Amino acid sequence: MCFCQRLLKDKDTPTLISRRTIYIFQVPAVLNVQLPKCIMDMLNRLKSTVGGLIGNPVTREFDVGPHIASAGPGHLWRIYEGTKKTTKQKVSLFYLEKKYLDKFSRKDREKLLETLKIGPTKLTKLRHPNLLVVEHPLEESRESLAFATEPVFASLSNLLGCREGMPSPVPQEVTDHELYEVEIKYGLLQLTEALKFLHNNVKMIHGNICPENVILNANGAWKLAGFDFFIQSSNPPDQPAQFSVREWEDDVTPVAQPNLNFFAPEYILTLNCDTASDLFSLGMLMYATVNKGKVLYDNNENVRTFKQNVSQLKALNFTSLGSLPEGLKEYVKMLLSATPTVRPDADQLSKIPYFDDVGAMTLQYLDTLFQQENIQKSKFFKGLPKILSKLPKRVVLQRVLPCLCKEFYNPDMIPFVLPNVLLITEMCTNEEYVRLVLPELIPVFKLQEPVQISLIFMQRMDLLLTKTPKEDVKHHVLPMVYRALEARSPQIQVSVFAIN
Repeated sequence: MCFCQRLLKDKDTPTLISRRTIYIFQVPAVLNVQLPKCIMDMLNRLKSTVGGLIGNPVTREFDVGPHIASAGPGHLWRIYEGTKKTTKQKVSLFYLEKKYLDKFSRKDREKLLETLKIGPTKLTKLRHPNLLVVEHPLEESRESLAFATEPVFASLSNLLGCREGMPSPVPQEVTDHELYEVEIKYGLLQLTEALKFLHNNVKMIHGNICPENVILNANGAWKLAGFDFFIQSSNPPDQPAQFSVREWEDDVTPVAQPNLNFFAPEYILTLNCDTASDLFSLGMLMYATVNKGKVLYDNNENVRTFKQNVSQLKALNFTSLGSLPEGLKEYVKMLLSATPTVRPDADQLSKIPYFDDVGAMTLQYLDTLFQQENIQKSKFFKGLPKILSKLPKRVVLQRVLPCLCKEFYNPDMIPFVLPNVLLITEMCTNEEYVRLVLPELIPVFKLQEPVQISLIFMQRMDLLLTKTPKEDVKHHVLPMVYRALEARSPQIQVSVFAIN
């Protein structure tokens, strides 16, 4: 196999090209030479892999990895893995290659470009735990738009079965991903909290809440994005919010307008909107999420169909919502009322019994650990083992374990956290343990204070020796045992000699 063929198959090709792309593609023109066919094939393949990111200012700071997901209007944003060149920080790169818009009329292309710049620009200015974090603002080149965010797994739309804008083949971790009930509960609560912030603090309407604008980050947290159609209150902050509706434009492609399947009736029927309009969209999203992507009414991107379906909302009953959990059904029915004043606001919705679930509350508490005092944390960690057994394994590894490992930087908390991490170790395969747990434990092996750390390790030595590879036992576990033998604490020495 020649060098060019090997490079074509190299999984790191996008990273390679991001560093030297501009120079490579300029060489033939500058030198006025005809490169061999195999090299030209390689360059064309590389160019098609990362497309319009070539030359975008974002690639000056970030290396580009594999294409993993899609999001936004028409799923036009392709999402790539990325790494910051200076710090090696992991990010995700959202990019839109302008050639994707060639299928639209010139007027629609201009409208789409204008619209797609609004969302990332607004999101960059907003900060909240339940909004997608922008790590590098929107950059535009002749061929593309791009910006960088916290590491992303996929959009909710991707996980509900939409493959538009996805890589081919679709990553197996996406096709195999199952959204568990506890994740859906907490995810919907996270979106509700995001709306509380937008409505109460920022005095704005999101304007397009739908699955393609909900992003799951690398740890599985649900983040709201897609602010392409936000509406800011026109009143001063000290006065009640007032919003001006944007009319639906029949002569503009639906892709450049909010998703009609999640659009509140008042936008089109009475040309009014309020924060309650976002709650209607959230109700539609709740229905679609529980039903694995199936929408309550498919409006087929057609306003006439939209109006026909809206007329059926008055007859909406519990039977129509039969697939929803009992604790959610009555509230979704209120959210989908054609009368905005019937809908609960985000603050009221966040307090409904459906969200009062031990699993969802546990995930929420873990996300706020940095705000808690040590005494509160210690009580929580003591009760955590009972909850871990009730959570799905993937949720424990993806959502719980990273939060616990962050507490290893707080020595006073390690005796309370460590038993839970070792309990999770029991759930892990050897590969999962080596990849996810062992790197976090290695620094803890070296700690001798507080003495409870060594005691816990000695008591669970059988587990450590079973899971830890021989080389790591030699370099990390045995030195810990030797240090324990030299310890002054009789308890620790007794526990060392008790090891079989």
